[in-house]
Amino acid sequence: MKVSLFAVAALWVGVALAQAPDAPPGGPDPGGRHEGAAERMDHLATLLDLTADQKTQVQAVLEEEHAQMKAQREQAQASGTRPTFEQMKAAHEQAQKDTLAKLTPILSPDQLKKFQALMAERGPPGRPH
Repeated sequence: MKVSLFAVAALWVGVALAQAPDAPPGGPDPGGRHEGAAERMDHLATLLDLTADQKTQVQAVLEEEHAQMKAQREQAQASGTRPTFEQMKAAHEQAQKDTLAKLTPILSPDQLKKFQALMAERGPPGRPH
């Protein structure tokens, strides 16, 4: 069950990296190409008004979270289990808490509020983006 709880955490990566609001959700940008991780990070840095040091630290936190979620998703797929919606929701909430805990000493209170608002915009797992 623990492995399957983390399978959905991979869905949360989009929340952490905050996709550009003017791009069609889940689709290419107006130029016809998909936004890459570096572009999402640049956009997040702009939205949160991050310093160069903060950007580096936030990127490291998000990359670490992404790597953990990817490994957990792969474990769940290898086991052939499929999490329930409740398990997905719990994993999503735990991933949010973990990321916020790691970002709290890096971001100012105002930046942290903005980041939380971006996460709230993305909504729960299983909802179309």
